This record gives sequence, structure tokens and C-alpha cells, in this order.
Amino acid sequence: MILGIDEAGRGPWAGPLVVGAVVLGCEIDGLNDSKKLTKKRREQLELIILEKAQAAAIGWVSAAELDEVGMSEALRLATRRAVEQITVPYHEIIIDGTINFLRDTPKGDYVTTLPKADALIPSVSAASIIAKVARDRYMTELGEKHPEYGFKNHAGYGVAKHRETIERIGVIDEHRLSFAPLQKYRETPTVSPPSESALQKPTTRSIGDISEMLAAEELVRRGHTIIDRNWKTKYCEIDVISQKGDRIYFTEVKHRKNAKHGDGLDAITPAKQRQMTFAARMYAQAHKLANVNLQLLAVATTGDDPVVELVVEIV
Repeated sequence: MILGIDEAGRGPWAGPLVVGAVVLGCEIDGLNDSKKLTKKRREQLELIILEKAQAAAIGWVSAAELDEVGMSEALRLATRRAVEQITVPYHEIIIDGTINFLRDTPKGDYVTTLPKADALIPSVSAASIIAKVARDRYMTELGEKHPEYGFKNHAGYGVAKHRETIERIGVIDEHRLSFAPLQKYRETPTVSPPSESALQKPTTRSIGDISEMLAAEELVRRGHTIIDRNWKTKYCEIDVISQKGDRIYFTEVKHRKNAKHGDGLDAITPAKQRQMTFAARMYAQAHKLANVNLQLLAVATTGDDPVVELVVEIV
């Protein structure tokens, strides 16, 4: 009896973070990573899982809570909330990914972390599905309350139309103001239009934020899972941290307005590569990442309305 755990909603700009926990105890045909299933199929499987599984639970962390405690702690909190609802016996816990979110609890010693477990372990697949369906349902309902944002279509991710709406009318209390592109709204977390000058003259900071979000979206399109963003210490920082397969990628995002300023990757000098290596090692040590391959990555964006130009692995 395996307790499978997976999350949904790590990357969106709005809405809750959701963790699913399932003890399956039976065979269900068609289980897979929720991202590889159609919306209709996920909803069909959710009903079967809730009916047949020995136990199934959801842990929620709101956008406001996430802003208060940060993404890493929010993942731990949502996981614990889900697991606390499971009362049936099980002999092992498998969490999708590389981080043991139950490490500091009495259950921590029974956890196995496994990248791509949502496609390999049926109970983790089931957890992935119920978390994804629950969050999508929440965002659809939120979209009915705030139709101008189009949450039903993008589930709160920072897609172009979502960004445009935020720039035009501001944010609501379901937006994650700790995310770099939205931090400027921390002082006014209710819907209000930005100034005309802000709309006409995007700042270097806002362009940088958009570039980082575009880089993260490009990595997701290439099969990465975003683990963290804008990780900083007194000594170093990393723009985007992601995982694909057995590798953890540490990405530096560089923007250039136009070709006259050179390629964004020109800024990745040998000295900068050494800084990136140092930052990656610090992150791995801080998060106790053992037996994983670390890879440096650079993403170049260009233009007044940034677009991703190049994605390059750094040897």
C-alpha cells in the first residue's frame, strides 16, 4: 500500500497551490501523469479514483498563504495538510520529484522521492490527477467571478493575455504577489489600473520579470518542471530552477533590447559561469540534493516586447 503524493499549481501567477495524496489499493486503467491526459479524461479518472481508492485527499495553500511563507514552505504545508487526512494504513510514501516535503515530520523517514513518479507509480498518478482536476475546477469558478482575467483558459499561468489584463486593470487577492512579475502590486493588492506612463514605458525591472517568466514557460514547453524561481542568498542568486529527467537545471536569463547590444548570451562570461556554478552548488547543498546531475542553462530574450531567442546548455 503506497501513499502517492503530487502537486498542481506550482507555476501559475494566481490561485492556490494544491497537493493530492492517494492510497490506491486497486488497479485503475489509464492512470498517467495528469499533464499527459485530456481534461475530459482527467475528470473521468478523478471520479473513478474517488470511488475506488482506499483513501484520497487534497491539501490546499492559498495565494495569500503562499505569499507569506514562500513556495518551498507552501509545498511542505500543502503536502502535510493532504497527508493528515489519510487515515488508512500504508507502508511507503512516494513523492513526485526530488524533495521530501515531509522530511521534518515523523513520516519523513518513510518517504521515497522519485522524478516522474506521476507517470510511473499509479498512486502518484492518481494524486496528480485529483490535484490537477481540483485546482482547474477552482480556477474555473474563480474565472466566473472575475471573467476579465480568463482563468478558465489559462488556470492562472502568466500567459500573454493574462499579463496584458494585469497591466491594464491590476490584480486581485488571488494573485501571488510574491512572484517577481507581480511584486510591484504588493502595496495595492486590489484591482486598479496602472498609470499611463507605466503602460507606455515598461521598466527594465518589468521587462526582466517578463523575460524570466517567458524563460520558465519555454522550459515547461520543453518538458521541464519548474522547482523554484528567483532563489537568492547573500552571496548569489538563480533566476529559474527546473528539473527534467534526472537533471536539475539552473538557468540564467539575459535580455537584450536589440541586436545592437549584442546577443543576451554574450553576458554569460567565464566569470559569470563560475558564479552560476557556485550558486547551483549552494542550492543543491541547501536543499540536500544528492545523486542528481546539475546542469547550467542560459536563456536569451530580445525585444521591447520580450520573446525567447535562444536556450543554450552551458558546458
